[in-house]
Amino acid sequence: MLTLNVNGKLHQVDVEPDMPLLWVLRDHLGLPGTKYGCGVGVCGSCTVQVDGAAVRSCAMPASAAAGRKVVTIEGLGKGGVHRLQQAWIEHEVPQCGYCQTGMIMSAAALLEKKPDPTDAEIDQALSNLCRCGSYSRVREAIHAVAGQPPSADAAKKG
Repeated sequence: MLTLNVNGKLHQVDVEPDMPLLWVLRDHLGLPGTKYGCGVGVCGSCTVQVDGAAVRSCAMPASAAAGRKVVTIEGLGKGGVHRLQQAWIEHEVPQCGYCQTGMIMSAAALLEKKPDPTDAEIDQALSNLCRCGSYSRVREAIHAVAGQPPSADAAKKG
């Protein structure tokens, strides 16, 4: 039995300790926003935040997340629309959209560390793969929210 803190709530899950965090989130906690892509931690579709860092949940055993704070796309906006999600909409970032939750989670982790990143810093931090090639719009959306206080998230609920 593992205790996980996901999106600010404690969950008791009866899973094998080496089960990937991705499957615990999707199959045991009912949080389908975190996507399965490659299964080996390369594509980034499964990115979540663990203690504020972007982490590939398909490659992280659930036991490694015990005692840490996990945030998924469902918990990013704290019940509303996060400023990055709003920027994604305004800049028409998604095409197929499959990789976008992972991109947003990586971008949010970047902005926590670097509130006004350069293009080079964005490119380095977002190693997520996008088959549609929406990278330039991803940068535009990140720059649109760069420098905004986190309280801007609460103002964008809806």
